[in-house]
Amino acid sequence: MLANLTPFLLHWAITALALWVASHLFKGIRFGSTSALVVSALLLGLANAVVRPLLVVLTLPLTLLSFGFFLLVINALMLLLVSKLVSGFKVDGFWTAFWASLFISVLSLVLGAFVLGGTPDFTIETSPAPGSVWL
Repeated sequence: MLANLTPFLLHWAITALALWVASHLFKGIRFGSTSALVVSALLLGLANAVVRPLLVVLTLPLTLLSFGFFLLVINALMLLLVSKLVSGFKVDGFWTAFWASLFISVLSLVLGAFVLGGTPDFTIETSPAPGSVWL
């Protein structure tokens, strides 16, 4: 259990740092307090883990027609959702959320590569190893 806690906390910190940097670069993103930033980072991770996959599946035809660019809209919607749920976190509009979510995604990817060394500390086995059978 503790082995999975460290990567979770690192991802949470990376998301919080990316949100904090985005709030300084984009005028339309504001945090009322540090606790709003921390809760926003946690809820953004939760929304990306639970709600985003459902939206991706539901909007698959639109995503395919737009050659995947609609996924950027879904990322912006996740940021707007979190801003509606957390008091003290404000995003002015869709386009601010769109560009900020793009920036947050890229910055989180870069920071994650540096902090985690390019590979996660843990992997989840999704298929049996060659030559073995799951029972």
